[in-house]
Amino acid sequence: MDRQWLEEQLRELPLVQYEFFPTDTLVFSPKVRHICSQECPQYNKTWACPPAVGAVEECRSRCLAYPQALLLVTMAEVEDAASLTQTLPTRLAHEEVTHRVLDLVRRDGTEAMALSTESCVICNQCAWPKGPCRHPDRMLPCVESHGILVTELAERFGLDFLAAPNLVTWFSLVLYREA
Repeated sequence: MDRQWLEEQLRELPLVQYEFFPTDTLVFSPKVRHICSQECPQYNKTWACPPAVGAVEECRSRCLAYPQALLLVTMAEVEDAASLTQTLPTRLAHEEVTHRVLDLVRRDGTEAMALSTESCVICNQCAWPKGPCRHPDRMLPCVESHGILVTELAERFGLDFLAAPNLVTWFSLVLYREA
């Protein structure tokens, strides 16, 4: 992968920040999954979320099969960042950026997978658990669904994800293995 070329492309995108780092520094915690099961309305409703993504150890193994990671951060301005009706629609632009970066990383044959925000919203009704995902090539599992501590990444790279009451911060990870 031509990292210099990739970074030139990344600078053209609406990213607040991006960081390259080794995946063996990711912090996984079953506590994140517990929050999913107790607080998220999408738990057990989509292929992008638990339990469909597998146990935390399975997710950890899947992620660590890719030695490198690229953290992507975008922000969107809303009236009230505490309002899901205002914040959730802004994630679609972030998802587009994530797909664009995934395509850029894969362009020269580099193997990659991406994890992104919240739950998948491609289909009005997910096929889980009765059938296979209808769009496995476009579906982006949630970072937290894999047990990854996003707060640790934010702290490590100096990101204030609660920057202001009118800003929502979105995170994605592109995990990759060069050909």
